[in-house]
Amino acid sequence: MGTLVNDFATGVPHPRLRPYVSTYTGYRIEGAAPGVHMGLPSKSLTFIVAFGAVKAATNFFAGTLSDKYGRKPVLVAGWIIALPIPLLLIWAPSWGWVIFANVLLGVNQGLTWSTTVIMKIDLVGPARRGFAMGLNEAAGYGAVAVTALATGYIAQRWGLRPEPFFLGVAYAGLGLGLSVFFVRETRDHARYEAVNHVATNDTHTASLTTGEIFRLTSFTDKALSSCSQAGLVNNLNDGLAWGLFPIFFAGAGMSIGRIGVLAALYPAVWGLGQLYTGGLSDRIGRKPLIVGGMLTQAVAIAWIAATSGFAAWAIGAMVLGAGTAMVYPTLLAAIGDVAHPSWRARSVGIYRLWRDGGFAIGALLAGILADLISIPAAIYAVAGLTAISGLVVAVRMYETHPQ
Repeated sequence: MGTLVNDFATGVPHPRLRPYVSTYTGYRIEGAAPGVHMGLPSKSLTFIVAFGAVKAATNFFAGTLSDKYGRKPVLVAGWIIALPIPLLLIWAPSWGWVIFANVLLGVNQGLTWSTTVIMKIDLVGPARRGFAMGLNEAAGYGAVAVTALATGYIAQRWGLRPEPFFLGVAYAGLGLGLSVFFVRETRDHARYEAVNHVATNDTHTASLTTGEIFRLTSFTDKALSSCSQAGLVNNLNDGLAWGLFPIFFAGAGMSIGRIGVLAALYPAVWGLGQLYTGGLSDRIGRKPLIVGGMLTQAVAIAWIAATSGFAAWAIGAMVLGAGTAMVYPTLLAAIGDVAHPSWRARSVGIYRLWRDGGFAIGALLAGILADLISIPAAIYAVAGLTAISGLVVAVRMYETHPQ
């Protein structure tokens, strides 16, 4: 990777990357400083909006279909949809093809990831629900990090297309094969749990309609709705970190190599931290970690906006990752605590609808504020929203896993 890393560090794209960098991201290459953006920041966030909006909507249908037809058919359907994605990226002649591939990726992620979450909740029971969610999320984001390293190495050795995407072809085929031949249906576990389930509220009966579950999860139940808004704001600031932080760092003159390090620190701490925080929520309860995590994220985001330099931003990225690790698996566990087993899959899908909608909302909000005011103003605004979200949980949510 030496040549590619050196090119990134000096701000000179590898020759095999230059056509795609100029076509797809809109960053100036010839005669300009590294990372200088051509056009408005919001234009570079369109793929995040497409992915987040589609994934959010698909989450809802994944939960509903899982309750109606079972978990495994939905999981298998998600992997079938994944099959053409790497091929579209291999053959993509324009940015529109990349957007369409991200739309299919959103459908794939909504169906497969929602279903694996639901299946783990079915299997593990209430005592270790937080640990199971932490393990699930850590495994997923750990795989993302490993794949990013692998595709970077492949791109350096053999070029940007098509070789790195062969890994995607293999992943889609492997996921489909494992789902068809080895994964077992888990819906009966939820049905068995439902027989002995003691509802936390008189309104949480087994016979609720999908509309009633939507209102309960989104607005009326104080724990479920608090988790839904916190999930949305969490992914709102994740969309900021994904789409706007690299532009902010580049605008301050940071080399592309160092921007890559900063971009990696946040998900690395987030992914590994969930191995601990998920189980911790089983011991101390869900609410302290959710409130503490949201406020930690707010401080970290504001810190990044207020400081400058690689060291300060690295600290901010790691603290942001720690706050996200406190929140991410714990919110899912809290939804599983409250929702009745007979409609838990639908409640998880609705929560994930709100949560992943935060990607699209965050990208739009950050892009518009950055266009109209400035990038630091957009970052401070997201920090403020994150702090408000944490305070809403502190005031409104009841503890769902008392010790």
